[in-house]
Amino acid sequence: MLESIENFRYLWDTLDIFLVALIFYYILRIIEGTRASQILIGLFLLFLLFFVSQQWGLFTLNWLLGHFLGSIILIVVILFQNDIRNALARIGKRPSLFRFSRTDAEESTIDKLVKASTYMSSRKIGALIAIERSNILNDFIEIGMEIDANISTELIISIFNTQSPLHDGAIIIRNNKILSAGSFFPIETDPDIGRELGTRHRAAIGLSSETDAVVVVVSEETGLISISSQGEITRGLDAASLNNSLVEILGVKKKPEKNKKKLFSKGS
Repeated sequence: MLESIENFRYLWDTLDIFLVALIFYYILRIIEGTRASQILIGLFLLFLLFFVSQQWGLFTLNWLLGHFLGSIILIVVILFQNDIRNALARIGKRPSLFRFSRTDAEESTIDKLVKASTYMSSRKIGALIAIERSNILNDFIEIGMEIDANISTELIISIFNTQSPLHDGAIIIRNNKILSAGSFFPIETDPDIGRELGTRHRAAIGLSSETDAVVVVVSEETGLISISSQGEITRGLDAASLNNSLVEILGVKKKPEKNKKKLFSKGS
């Protein structure tokens, strides 16, 4: 009897640990790719410094950090108030606690993106398109207008049409869908960047510097197509080079081409 009770206790302990791990996983997923993740790293470094000050006898530093971290719950609420509010709102709107994976970009998505970019390039229609990867771009999605529509060449072109109220912002693609339009990204202010680069190009560099997103830019002035990744930008791409760059960076596996030869009967 005692053994069965202990086994039952182990079951509840396992469930308890699993739920706590799931909550931490969900919290990390929420703040991934946001400024909150940088704040969390900063708090972790402060805790590490506090531990080091205890071990090395740095009494003044330990006293200061002890008083600061003594109110850690209040500090967390103040620093993460927007993230906490947004997370609770997302849970209430569309629970996603058990969504563990996101699909990668598909070849068809890249084809539609390339067609839209080359069309807008030929007509000098400015565009800014971000493709989300592992870093979640929720902070920037919430700035814009939520769309959540299947990606299509026509939809991208219509969003960036100069008559559209959303054409000045950017669109964000996730899971082969357009999540939002009219979003705004951090502007790169590095003085070493060429003066010929406008706001769209600097926004592309700024986002790709802070996250692992891939950003496509179409210049309104010159019609040139550019792609930004890891804080670097490559300009003057055509349809083929843009397609190849996206396939390479996103790691898209191309489907083998089907045999297009027609089979004829003997009587034909």
